[in-house]
Amino acid sequence: MSKFEILSQDSSSAARRAVLTTAHGKVETPVFMPVGTAGAVKGITPLQLKETGSVLILANTYHLLLRPGVNVVEKLGGLHKFMAWDNPLLTDSGGYQIFSLSSLTKIDDDGVEFASHVDGARTYLNAEITTKIQNRLGADIIMCFDQCTPFPCDDSQLKEAVERTISWAKLCKQAHTNNSQLLFAVVQGGINLPLRTHCASELVKLGFDGYAIGGLSVGEGHDNMIKTVAHTTQLLPQDKPRYLMGVGTPADIIAAVKAGVDMFDCTIPTRNGRNALALTENGPVRMRNSAHIEDAGPIEAGCDCYCCTNFSRAALRHFFNVGEMLGPILVSLHNLRFYQRLMAKIRQALEKNEFAD
Repeated sequence: MSKFEILSQDSSSAARRAVLTTAHGKVETPVFMPVGTAGAVKGITPLQLKETGSVLILANTYHLLLRPGVNVVEKLGGLHKFMAWDNPLLTDSGGYQIFSLSSLTKIDDDGVEFASHVDGARTYLNAEITTKIQNRLGADIIMCFDQCTPFPCDDSQLKEAVERTISWAKLCKQAHTNNSQLLFAVVQGGINLPLRTHCASELVKLGFDGYAIGGLSVGEGHDNMIKTVAHTTQLLPQDKPRYLMGVGTPADIIAAVKAGVDMFDCTIPTRNGRNALALTENGPVRMRNSAHIEDAGPIEAGCDCYCCTNFSRAALRHFFNVGEMLGPILVSLHNLRFYQRLMAKIRQALEKNEFAD
């Protein structure tokens, strides 16, 4: 069913232009995925998302399991219908929550017990459970359960997490029963390159539809991140998509594309949008600043987003200062469009073999 076709390869780096075919349509890569953790990208309608150029979006298994519950989503026709999104979807497994909710978890080789961040109720996830949940939710791309470690992290803890990640990937593959979904494995190992090599090698032997690089953007810094990414992509199959999870800034994305990454997700555009920080090619703009009191211009000249073609900086500053919800929505829309314009520019440069420029 699936197909990953490389359309062009950069002559001076590992960057490539490709198209991934899923059950709900084609995804042109390199691609950026907006994050809809609990089934919605905060404050943005599906129609608005499409208008920003977004094609593939991400939701999270752990959060959807807690609320509204997999039974509810399934009864209402699956995650696509629940989210009113007829384009491709990806669900994360809940592995990242081992890191982000570490104070609420108990982990062993079999799985993880979470104390719900909502009401403290105990929730247990393991490789089989999270795979079956994702099968039922019905996203086009689903992720193997993995253990994301903090930074810094000692080698013994990293090694333990890598061995669990490999073991859990085997169990996820065995449990996976929805043939319309692509199953991606996650390479872990922090910035320890030998452990990354070991993890990638074992996962490639198992054979997956795609491979993700996890456990980065957790405090290791840009240089360590890109060094690790460049090392890891070389270990992954050329004919399978590569996904760098939770990354990142525009600079991170450009450097990772150069290293051979095809897929990205990050909360930066919407989180910054809600906090009055607009992204532009000339750097970030703080929309609450008094410099914008009478500024009739858009956030970014030449941007074709709904926000920039209809609203002034002065209006946006006003919306934030009076607590009007339209402010966060509009700046989030602009930031999402900024990211999609960046990805389109990257794809166009790769088509013309001008990426290095």
